[in-house]
Amino acid sequence: MEPDQAFLEYAVRALVDHPEAVETTRTIDQMGVLLTLTVHPDDMGKIIGKSGKTAEALRILLRVVGMKSSARVNLKINEPVGSPREHEKTVDQVVDEL
Repeated sequence: MEPDQAFLEYAVRALVDHPEAVETTRTIDQMGVLLTLTVHPDDMGKIIGKSGKTAEALRILLRVVGMKSSARVNLKINEPVGSPREHEKTVDQVVDEL
């Protein structure tokens, strides 16, 4: 496991209530390194944080970790299956049902 991915898993597992559900994937393309994070639906609020501050801090720290290997590291947080936002309906969906 690469240092940036290991750091992300370590930090996130320390924050959440369900560390066994933390999953990361690492892909490399012309834009740099993309780390994709998936957590338990109950832990999404802890990862995002108030006004997105925790997610922003994780992204900043990952950029610093990436600088050691001259890589641009980005973080994508997956919306977990079964999360409350997944069940929200848009106005158009409600109108279509009527």
